[in-house]
Amino acid sequence: MSELTIPVDLENPVAFFGINDSNLDLLRKKFPAFKLIVRGNELKILGDEKQIHWVAKKIIGAIEYFHHYGKFDEQVLEKLMADGQISDALVNPPTGNGSEVLVFGPNGVVVKARTANQQKMVDSCNKNDIVFAIGPAGTGKTYTAVALAVRALKNKEIKRIVLTRPAVEAGENLGFLPGDLKEKIDPYLRPLYDSLFDMIPGEKLKTFIENGVIEVAPLAFMRGRTLDHAFVILDEAQNTTESQLKMFLTRMGPAAKFIVTGDVTQIDLPNKQPSGLIQAMKILKNIKGIDFITLDAGDVVRHRLVKEIILAYGKNH
Repeated sequence: MSELTIPVDLENPVAFFGINDSNLDLLRKKFPAFKLIVRGNELKILGDEKQIHWVAKKIIGAIEYFHHYGKFDEQVLEKLMADGQISDALVNPPTGNGSEVLVFGPNGVVVKARTANQQKMVDSCNKNDIVFAIGPAGTGKTYTAVALAVRALKNKEIKRIVLTRPAVEAGENLGFLPGDLKEKIDPYLRPLYDSLFDMIPGEKLKTFIENGVIEVAPLAFMRGRTLDHAFVILDEAQNTTESQLKMFLTRMGPAAKFIVTGDVTQIDLPNKQPSGLIQAMKILKNIKGIDFITLDAGDVVRHRLVKEIILAYGKNH
């Protein structure tokens, strides 16, 4: 008799094994000649030496399916038993609007592109290393960007996520606000945290932040660094100066992915300084590997009135 241990490298291995081990029982029924034992986030297989690797391959396929789709069932196992692989259509089944699921968050949250322009963001990110997503508030540009970053982290395409935005509302030095640095910064980074909480379980997110796997910091903290093997998102880029945005873009390491989001109708820079985002839209548009995606009121995914408000303000400009 041989023994083989498979790591169940998932955020929630218990969910993979199912309520009352229902999924584990399904695996045991499919492989009755083998003993399957769970130890934490590992699955131990005991059985015939000649077939144990074949069984392990099937179970790893089930784990990979669960990683992509958040569940697996007898149909998936039958497919694995038949040809040893799961087709792309099965791993990423089409959703109602034709977009694939990006992230399965806690409590059954399904994160995917919900509009045509959000899907353009997804497609562009798959092809380009720098993507600018420009549009009004509520169009899901930041949320989609964070989902893409979390997907890349889960798929081990990158080692860390860096989320940043200029703290222009408080003044970049934040010196006049009470409290320590974290207390001063956090309110201006809250929207980024909110997106993360939708996609990563709370304790896991806390661990990621403590270990530096996920960093949320103001733009000023990017100066002098090289951001490599990372998925980096700059939010509210309309509030960067020309020199700040240049500084940010030139932090990019050879194995990094950048998404820059912004709304050119909400520039809050003091003293009528020119926006770095507007400059970038003019001078970077023809560089291969950089793409610009525009979102509009049709992409609003907040309350139905938000779309009407955006359109009303647009008529008065």
